[in-house]
Amino acid sequence: MSYKNIKEQAYEANMQLPALNLVLFTFGNVSAADQQKGVFAIKPSGVPYEDLTVDKMVVVDFDGNSIEGNLRPSSDTKTHAVLYKNWSAIEGIVHTHSTYATSWAQAQRAIPIYGTTHADHLTVDIPCAPPMSDEMIKGNYEYETGFQIIKHLEALGLSYTEIEMILVGNHAPFTWGKTAQKAVYNSAVLESIAQMALFTQQINPQAPKLKDSLIKKHFDRKHGDGAYYGQE
Repeated sequence: MSYKNIKEQAYEANMQLPALNLVLFTFGNVSAADQQKGVFAIKPSGVPYEDLTVDKMVVVDFDGNSIEGNLRPSSDTKTHAVLYKNWSAIEGIVHTHSTYATSWAQAQRAIPIYGTTHADHLTVDIPCAPPMSDEMIKGNYEYETGFQIIKHLEALGLSYTEIEMILVGNHAPFTWGKTAQKAVYNSAVLESIAQMALFTQQINPQAPKLKDSLIKKHFDRKHGDGAYYGQE
């Protein structure tokens, strides 16, 4: 069985992280999945981005078992595996420790919807899952991280197909999408929104959230039935 396609997708997506200033050293990873085959390709653990190649991508199944590759997969592999196994509509996941999004995660705060850039992508605050329990941390940590993400979205009544980004309290952001490319896009958007939200609070600590009418207008013009942003 050939895994060339997802390995190429994973490599290309991983190389975008340093280009977009979303990672420092080896602080991040992207995976690209094939839901029909039940596998994904992911960055090898601790390998500098400048040393990556397509052939160094590691192919893993949705239980976290290595299928192809000589290197150890990312330490976050089990988190990716849990999300793919439970969310059949996604084929790309990104995890970074980007500065602004991670700062909100460390503060254990959801990112308020202050402006139209935020509303162009989602209609609610960017969620922040609470820090994991001591039992979860001491156990199968990366595996449990995946369920912490899933359970928090479910508790908020949010769908992973509509909300493609989250913060994990005291940790960092995760994003996902229908492709690895879309997941990288979401990661860059999240970092930009996190930065603008921080500056907004610094300029005006009492800044109100965006009006409902503007939230609806900006989201609908990109994603609604009568969307008119971009080209057909």
